[in-house]
Amino acid sequence: MRFPNQRLAQLFSALQNETLPQDELARRFDVSTRTVRTDISALNELLETYGVQLVLNRGAGYQLKIEDAQRYQQLLAQSPAHLRVPRTATERVWYLLTRFLTSAFSLKLEDLADEWFISRATLTSDMAEVREWLNRYHLSIETKPRYGMKLFGSEMAIRTCLTDLLCQIMHQEPEHPLLHIEALESGILSQLQPMLEKTLNSHLIRVSDESELYLRLYLAVAVRRIGEGYPLSDFAAEDMADDVQRAALELMTQLQPRVAKTLSPAETAYLGVNIAARRIEDIDPSAINADDGESLVNYILSYVNHHYNYNLLNDAALRADLLTHVKTMITRVRYQITLPNPLLANIKQHYPMAYDMTLAAVSSWSKYTPWVISESEVGFLVLHIGVGLERHYNVGYQRNPRVLLVCDTGTSTVRMIQAMLLRKYPQLEVTAILSLRDYEERATIDEDFVITTVRISEKSRPVVVMSPFPTDYQLEQIGKLVLVDRTRPYMLEKFFDARHFKVVNQPMTQSELFQTLCAQLQQEGYVDDAFYPSVEEREAIVSTLLGEGIALPHALGLLARRTVVYTVLAPQGIRWGEETAYVIFLLAISKEDYEEAMAIYDLFVTFLRERAMPQLRDCTDFSHFKDVAISCLQRM
Repeated sequence: MRFPNQRLAQLFSALQNETLPQDELARRFDVSTRTVRTDISALNELLETYGVQLVLNRGAGYQLKIEDAQRYQQLLAQSPAHLRVPRTATERVWYLLTRFLTSAFSLKLEDLADEWFISRATLTSDMAEVREWLNRYHLSIETKPRYGMKLFGSEMAIRTCLTDLLCQIMHQEPEHPLLHIEALESGILSQLQPMLEKTLNSHLIRVSDESELYLRLYLAVAVRRIGEGYPLSDFAAEDMADDVQRAALELMTQLQPRVAKTLSPAETAYLGVNIAARRIEDIDPSAINADDGESLVNYILSYVNHHYNYNLLNDAALRADLLTHVKTMITRVRYQITLPNPLLANIKQHYPMAYDMTLAAVSSWSKYTPWVISESEVGFLVLHIGVGLERHYNVGYQRNPRVLLVCDTGTSTVRMIQAMLLRKYPQLEVTAILSLRDYEERATIDEDFVITTVRISEKSRPVVVMSPFPTDYQLEQIGKLVLVDRTRPYMLEKFFDARHFKVVNQPMTQSELFQTLCAQLQQEGYVDDAFYPSVEEREAIVSTLLGEGIALPHALGLLARRTVVYTVLAPQGIRWGEETAYVIFLLAISKEDYEEAMAIYDLFVTFLRERAMPQLRDCTDFSHFKDVAISCLQRM
């Protein structure tokens, strides 16, 4: 049976599971109740020959009434695909990937469009994302006229791609049909769980819950691929631990009756590599034997010290954590095993400077080795570096409120007031203690606000009057001024200016923009001639687009002589890799300002979280930009 349109298929699928009133059906499918009644009538005409009807129960809704169970079961057995159709763009990509990764024959979009009740043009549009996904695994789709499209690539890549896809689906929709009907044998995941856990435990191999799920999915994928005649035949692993080899062999021996085929040594070796890449090492750092890992850890820490002025070389805990992680990471990198990092976007935002440091160090190290470390793997390393920075440095730089204390009483009273203020608000910096006469003689006040025990005139800064033994209200008034965020506005005031602000209305490439800005900064003495090539090199590693059309190009390391941020607004947009940037901040940071560098990054993350790009992009001059930026910061 073929449904005339997708809505009828979805309507039938919904009513198979529960009784629903027509109001609820109208809401779900975004149609009128009249259309629902029309669709029900059309469905009943189609279903009449299959011994099933949709009937209306007053007060409950439409429900499935099975008049002939045998014919109804034949309907479900003969056309299961029509009852499981992708309903969103994301689902269509999932289904397309699954079909290509599991089909032994060529596929035609016309056939899939008819099966899923959508247009061929829609599927053609979805194929761009499908090809992009497959390209990450060096898989390609070839099209032949009249035959359709077929997937080509190595068996290892196909298994890895399918396992990663199913892992992503499992996290989003654990009961999705692709996991339990389409891509894998029904019930296999629950059957594999006790077998996998028992084997790993018996060989004292610890893995995280996430890794256990991945290994289960891989085994389920391997069962299907081997059963359909796609075994691994040419894979070998070196230096695999004995316990991992025994565990992999035991698992494959248990799977052999299920596939009813002889399993090659390559199958055991590749499963062993996947286990080794995900095991949790729980050994003393001094016993870790990983030459590549040791050199990588030393290189990263030395690079961060030399290029960014943060010395983490003597942090024993950080070194131990990095060594433990890097040992299994090297195994993954060597055998091109991907480990998805679902927190990568959050890591970039929470540790933006640690991310840049680690990425720069790893990219530099990769020039001298055959290994390519993915961005996801870099993200895991960033967590360790970020924690190390927080342990030793004020990377979360905060500009403390600076206060002027005016008091005409005795020294003991002044000391009492000062001690009490610092006990209540330890972040206060009392820059000076003046008498009333000294205060009146000052032309300007540089501090953020003034606390006084006598009445005085305001000089462009807020004044709070308090008694030697202040009331709760007076302390509350002081607290309102103390707790104001001064860090990000201070960064805006210190490192942004009108000379380094530009609105680009004409077409311009990314390289042309870099050349123009870097040439001006070099002429003004902010940077030297090594800055521009370093900016280009950093951009070539991974795009500096932070998100929402905001880009943060910068050099590899703190190469600037003086710190400045060059702001560029491009209302028409500038091509930035595969995306478009509209608000660009070129960062030139010197080693002298490395303590404040984290707060500079936090400023841009604030713009991103506040979705401020459209307002910033439409500013016409620096004054307008500054007003919008301050307004955005005040909302946080």
